[in-house]
Amino acid sequence: MDRRNFLTASGGTALSFLGVPDADAVTRRVATVSPTAVRVGQGEVDAIKTMVKTLGDSAAEYGGGHVKHLAVRYLTDNAGPWLQGRYTETAGRALYAATSQLAHVIGWMAQDEGDDKRHQALARHYYAHAYRLADEAGEPELAATALRGLTVHAINLGARYRAEAIALAEKSMGYAKHLTDPRAVAYYQSTLADAAALDGDHRLATKALSASQTQIERTATAPPGDSWASHFSIGRWAYASGMTLAKMGDLPSAREHLHEALDRYGLDRRRTRASVLGHLGEIHLRQGDLDGALAVWEQFLDCTDGVQPVRVRDAAEDLRVRLARYPDDTQARELSGRAGRLLASTG
Repeated sequence: MDRRNFLTASGGTALSFLGVPDADAVTRRVATVSPTAVRVGQGEVDAIKTMVKTLGDSAAEYGGGHVKHLAVRYLTDNAGPWLQGRYTETAGRALYAATSQLAHVIGWMAQDEGDDKRHQALARHYYAHAYRLADEAGEPELAATALRGLTVHAINLGARYRAEAIALAEKSMGYAKHLTDPRAVAYYQSTLADAAALDGDHRLATKALSASQTQIERTATAPPGDSWASHFSIGRWAYASGMTLAKMGDLPSAREHLHEALDRYGLDRRRTRASVLGHLGEIHLRQGDLDGALAVWEQFLDCTDGVQPVRVRDAAEDLRVRLARYPDDTQARELSGRAGRLLASTG
């Protein structure tokens, strides 16, 4: 998908396989659907939400590649035909919202599975679908979350895409202004901070980080909602903030935030813990703390059994390359060998 017009391309025939041809799809569908079309109601909506949670939980633990094929099949074989069914306008908007969540999780899985051109294109494709469905459903939080997915995708592509990342993050914040859940607002603010850091705009990054901290500190008494955004915990905020601070060159603060994410807030997903540990080891080494880096990277490798996201493989490759500078250190050689075996088993 052309990165210059992906939001335009996400309408029209680009969504035809999901039965979402344009912005009036729900209302027109209600008015013109054949009386013989399958009847769709809350039961189908709940079924999609259950699949999103089940498959999303598995992917969050072990990586997107484990269950992406199941999620895609469910989208095409179940949710897609339901979108072509017969429903009320209220049920239709709920159906679009649930399908947006499913499309989003598939985009995340594709992004998590590989960083080659095919996976990048798939991730953008599904995130754009998720955005379009959420916007049509009138769900600003889901729309903001899909735009955040596109923002993170652009950030991961590097400095060449920094202008796109900022534009997407700001568009996401345009939807977030309608939200009241402080977790969700903190989620999008922290992403804007990361995009700004990539762009070299430390003033905006600092401002957005401060705003996200203000919001996340309000969550102690706020019950979590049902969406991914509303499950943005203070531990995940500490991880995201640490990565942004590292981009800004503030390694001591980045290190403190990542240690807090692990030790104080106890991130429990193996995939997430492995990602944090991989980055934390790099920061220790960049600060000249080889012993600290080795200790953290040993924990990282202990977390990676069965975990296969691309960011974990990238961290293992980074570890191996950096430790090659210490050929006389026994532990460095041992960890480098373990990282090599991990890469060989997941390549």
